[in-house]
Amino acid sequence: MRHTYMDANATTPLLPEVLEAMRPYFIERFGNASSIHGPGQQARAAVERARDAVAALLHCRSSEIIFTSGGTESDNLALFGILKPGDHLITSSIEHHAILHAAERLAERGIDVTFLPVDHSGAVRSEVLSEALRPNTRLVSIMLANNETGVIQPIPPISQIIATANSRRDQPILLHTDAVQAAAKLPLDVQALGCQLLTITAHKIYGPLGIGVLYVRRGQQIEPLLFGGTHERQRRAGTENLPGIVGLGKAAELAAEALTDGTVQRTAALRDRLERGLMQRIAACGINGDPANRVANTSNLWFDHLEGEALVIALDLKGLAVSGGSACQSGAAEPSHVLTAMGATAHHARASLRFSLLRTATEDDIDFALEIVPDAVARLRSLSPEWQAAKVVV
Repeated sequence: MRHTYMDANATTPLLPEVLEAMRPYFIERFGNASSIHGPGQQARAAVERARDAVAALLHCRSSEIIFTSGGTESDNLALFGILKPGDHLITSSIEHHAILHAAERLAERGIDVTFLPVDHSGAVRSEVLSEALRPNTRLVSIMLANNETGVIQPIPPISQIIATANSRRDQPILLHTDAVQAAAKLPLDVQALGCQLLTITAHKIYGPLGIGVLYVRRGQQIEPLLFGGTHERQRRAGTENLPGIVGLGKAAELAAEALTDGTVQRTAALRDRLERGLMQRIAACGINGDPANRVANTSNLWFDHLEGEALVIALDLKGLAVSGGSACQSGAAEPSHVLTAMGATAHHARASLRFSLLRTATEDDIDFALEIVPDAVARLRSLSPEWQAAKVVV
C-alpha cells in the first residue's frame, strides 16, 4: 500500500544530507565539547560551525544563539528566564501549548497574563495589542506562523508598537516570537522582525528531534532554567547534544537554500492545487484561516457533518497521514483552541483537518490525496444522520 505523509507541521524526516553530517559524531568524533583535549576541541569546533549556520539563517550573531532540547524548552526559557512576579506578559490565544501552559504556570507565580484574541482570519490585530499594554508589561510573546492554520502573525507591526511604547519607558518591553513553524518557510531576520527573543526547533526543518534554539539579543540578560555547568555562556547548563547540534546546523544551511531555490513557491502551488481539488470534489468544505497570509505548506480545511478524528483514521488506513490539529494535542477531547479562538463552533473545529506538506511533496502525492479524501469523506458522511437530514448532494 502506498504511504503519503502530509503532517510536516508535526515533524519532518531527516534529510539525507543531515544524517550524513551527523553520522561521524555518534561514533568517531564523540568528544565532549567542553574538554580541552583534541577530541573535545574537535567537538567544540563542530558546535561552533553549527552555531554559525543557525545564526546565518536568523541573520544574527553566533553569540546570540542558545542551543536547547527543542522548541518547548526554548519557549519556556524565553518566558521563565525574563519574567518575575509583578511583571505583565501579553501573549495570544492561539499560541502553541509550550507558551500557553507556561503562561498559565507563570500566572500562578504572580505574573499578570493577558491572552489576546484573534480575528476570524486567525491573526492578532495590532491595535488590540496597543490597548493591552500596561506600565508593568515586560514581555510580549506572539508566534510568527500558527502551527494549525499556517496564518502569519504581524510581528513587524507589533514590534513597532512596542518600540513606540519603549520610547516612553525606563524598562523596555521585550518581544519573543515562536518561529518554529516559520523556519524554512519564511525568511527569518531578527532585526527586521524587531524581536529580542526567537524560538526554532530542528525537527520542523528536516533536522533531528531533541535539539532547538533560543535566540537572545546581545546584551539581554536571561535567567537559566537549568543549573550545572557553564555551557552556552552560562545560559543553559548540560553537555551539548553534539550530533543533534551538528544536524541542526546542516538543516539550517539547507533551510536557507530552500528559501531561495523555488522550494517555497513549488510547495505553495502544490498546496493550492490540493485545496482547489478537494473543494471542487467535496461539498460543504472550506479553508480555515486567511488563505492569502499563510506559510506555503499548510492547509486547514473543514468538512461539515463528520468528525475530523474519524477522517484522520480513515485516511491513515488508506495510507495518507494528516492531522486534526496540533500533534501535541492529539487525542484531546477538547476541540482545537486555535479554531475556537477564531470563532469556530466546537462542531466546526472538530470537523477540521490540517494538511501540511513536506518540501519533498510531489504532484503524485496531491493526486493520491485527491483520490482518497473525497471517498473517505463520502463514506463517513453516509453514516451521519445530520448529513442525511441536510440533503446535501456530494
